[in-house]
Amino acid sequence: MSNDLLLSLLAKVKYPGFSRDIVSFGLIQQTKLDESGKAFVKLELSSNEPTLPQTLKKEIEKTLLEEESIRETEVQIVVKGSKGKPQASGGSENERSSSMGKVKKIVAIASGKGGVGKSTLAVNLSCALEKLLSSTGKEGKIGLMDCDVYGPSVPLLIGASGQPQSIAENLISPIESYGIKVMSMGFLVDEETPIVWRGPMVMKTIQQFSDNVDWGELDILLIDLPPGTGDAQLSLAQILPLDGIVLVTTPQKAAVDVARRGARMFEKVNVPILGVVENMSYLEDEDSQKKSYLFGQGGGAETALALQTVFLGEIPLHQEVRMGGDHGTPIVVTNPENSASQAIQEIAKSLAGILGL
Repeated sequence: MSNDLLLSLLAKVKYPGFSRDIVSFGLIQQTKLDESGKAFVKLELSSNEPTLPQTLKKEIEKTLLEEESIRETEVQIVVKGSKGKPQASGGSENERSSSMGKVKKIVAIASGKGGVGKSTLAVNLSCALEKLLSSTGKEGKIGLMDCDVYGPSVPLLIGASGQPQSIAENLISPIESYGIKVMSMGFLVDEETPIVWRGPMVMKTIQQFSDNVDWGELDILLIDLPPGTGDAQLSLAQILPLDGIVLVTTPQKAAVDVARRGARMFEKVNVPILGVVENMSYLEDEDSQKKSYLFGQGGGAETALALQTVFLGEIPLHQEVRMGGDHGTPIVVTNPENSASQAIQEIAKSLAGILGL
C-alpha cells in the first residue's frame, strides 16, 4: 500500500508546461516508503533544460511532505542529456542502453496531422542519407524506427518483411532493407490484427525498441512518429535523447495550423526543431513543366518562419512516389532523377549539414 500512496501523491505533480502528471508520463522508475516515514522516489527523464530536474525535485518534495505519514524525502532524478550520457541529480549515474550506445544522432520525423506523407518521407530520407553518406566515404549506417504503433506502414514502404531474430536474451536484430536497419511493430504482429492499446503499452513498446534492439553503429537513427501529440511523442521525448525533429506538413492551412501546434509540444520538452519539410507542394506537368498548387502555396515556409527554424524544402506530388510506396521500392532508390527524389536528396544534404554528419 505504501507504493500506492506514493504514486497517488506523485500523480498530483504535473510535468512543467503540461496538464499531464509525471506518473502518466512514465517517468517514475522506483518508489519506496519505509516504516520511519522516509519516502524514496527515483525518476528518469531526457531533457536539455538545466532547471527542470530541480524544479521537479522541489515540487515532488513539497507534494510528498504534505502527507502526514511522510516525514522525510529522498528524490533521485536521472537525466539523459542530448548525447545520451546520463547524469544523475541527487543520486548515482545511470547507464545508457547499450543497444543505443553507438548511435551518433537521433532525429524524429513528426507531423501535426495524418496524411501528409510523413512515413513516406522517413523511408525515402533514410535511403537518401545512406546514399549521401556512402558517397562521401563514410559507411552511411542508417536506422529507421517505426513508432507509429497503431498504423505501422514502414515495412510496406521500404519493402521489408519477416520477423526479427533473437540474438541474445532480451535482444533482437532489426530487419535490413536497402541498407537501412528497420524496426517496426509491423514485424511483430499479423497485418490483419488491430493493435488496441492504452498509453502505457505504447510507452513500453518504444522503450523496448530502444533497449532491446541491436542497432549497432549508426550515423543516424530516424524515428517515424505517429501524427499528433499523444503518448508516442511524449514517451519518445522522455525515453530517447533526441537531437531534434523534422516537421512535415502540406501547404494547406489545416495542415499548417496543426503542424505548428504539434511543434510547440516538442519545444516544451526542449527538443529542437531542425527544420520543416513541405510535402505534396505542387503537381508538375511533365511536358510543360507548369506547376499546379493543388493544396495552396507557401505553408511550409510560413511554418518554418513562425517556428524560427529552417525551411528544408518542398517535395512535389508525383505518382511514382505513391507507386514506389505501394511496391516497397523507395523512389530515391529506383528513380533518383525524379523531381521528388531530387527534392528529398537536397533535404538529406541540408539535414546532414545541420547535424554535422
